[in-house]
Amino acid sequence: MVVSASPPGQHTGALWTGAIANPPREFATAELTIIAGAIPPGLRGTLYRNGPARLQRGGVPVSHWFDGDGAVLRVNFHPQGARATYRYVQSAGWQAEAAADRPLYRGYGSLPPIPWWQRWQTQVKNAANTSVLALPDRLLALWEGGLPHRLDLETLETQGLDHLDRLDASDTFSAHPKRHGRTGQIFNIGLIPGGNAKLKLHRCHPSGAIDRTETIELTGIPLIHDFVLADRYLVFCVSPVRLNPLPAVFGLQSFSDALQWQPQRGTQIIVVDADSLEAIAWNQVDPWYQWHFGRSYLASDGTIVFDVVRYPDFATNQYLKEVPSGQMSTPALAQLWQYRLDPHTAKIIDRQCLLDRHCEFPTVMGEGSSALTYLNVHSQTPMPVTELFDGIAQFDPSRQTLTPAPTQAGCYPSEPIPAVDSSDPQQHWVLTVVYDGHHHRSEVWIYDGHHLPQGPICRLQLPEVIPPSFHGTWAAA
Repeated sequence: MVVSASPPGQHTGALWTGAIANPPREFATAELTIIAGAIPPGLRGTLYRNGPARLQRGGVPVSHWFDGDGAVLRVNFHPQGARATYRYVQSAGWQAEAAADRPLYRGYGSLPPIPWWQRWQTQVKNAANTSVLALPDRLLALWEGGLPHRLDLETLETQGLDHLDRLDASDTFSAHPKRHGRTGQIFNIGLIPGGNAKLKLHRCHPSGAIDRTETIELTGIPLIHDFVLADRYLVFCVSPVRLNPLPAVFGLQSFSDALQWQPQRGTQIIVVDADSLEAIAWNQVDPWYQWHFGRSYLASDGTIVFDVVRYPDFATNQYLKEVPSGQMSTPALAQLWQYRLDPHTAKIIDRQCLLDRHCEFPTVMGEGSSALTYLNVHSQTPMPVTELFDGIAQFDPSRQTLTPAPTQAGCYPSEPIPAVDSSDPQQHWVLTVVYDGHHHRSEVWIYDGHHLPQGPICRLQLPEVIPPSFHGTWAAA
């Protein structure tokens, strides 16, 4: 395996920019080389990750990180070792732009380089770049503003759009579906635009087929990326971001640039019954913004408890817009907060800051009040705004402690994904895909979830560089 010592692209500055300097190359299934350590014998299953991979077409860069064409990484752990595959999601938009070798579509934050009076006629491209959902017979590549793409679980071949038996072409199936730990049911949402948007709620069979859909009318057109599932309740925190629709519709502004922070609206909390999918309580509270929720559960006293990575405003969107250039200048810091609320009134009973340092991409190991949370963090505080996350850490709510893994300068881990050992349910491992900016290569690192400070117990080299990705999932064997 030959890996270049330095990236050939145009980006300068922070080492992580080498991972996005050039569009990544796909690779067919390849056995992975162990750089250090050994794969745990009980680690059996498959890691899938999705993220914006191609950030330019025909020399024209995207204007927002959310607009890069999606590519999915598959890493399968089997008795003889580990093998990996990496492929672009062959969306209709990807194929058309590949043939033309230039941007043809609008995105979340990007507009095609054509006169503004022609833009309103251009379609929005389904970038299929945000997350994945592993079903028994297929993998779904998810994106916020459209239908999921269906992929083969092993080869990652794109098989077209998936309607889940009940979705039509105008529907959306968002990027953060929630799987109920007891029933296996899958909950997800989609947004129907209009003067006042409607939130469309979906409940799916474990196979993926939708068995119930309901809608809730909202005020204006908000941005809802994630939500809470706490046993028999869903909770939505609708932050005060609203779309100014006319400039976006007519191509005068991108959707991202047309989103306005309106703190006077406050954050609206909506509690939904998971059985009927009907809203049962509404409340307006102080404003904040969030992309992601972490641990959530129904407490013994009947209250809902959830953790959220909370930003004071919407500056995070501008920061993410700057990422493809590698030249970020907008600070956007978030902390991990916990909320307790009454499901019958949506009123907040208690709130507290659990982690007063910048973090993101929370994933959860276990259920209930003692579930562990894994996060991306910075090794230094404050960290230069031009640096991506360079560490992972475990937050233990029982002890109220944050345990970081040791960091290596110039190495940038993705969202940490926990995986339960196949032979010992008390043991779990933590997987992350790391870009090593010193050696210009990507690796898979495996940690012991009970001994994070020991560092990775195994490092595997990937055949090609994988750009920073957003979300992934673990599918046990």
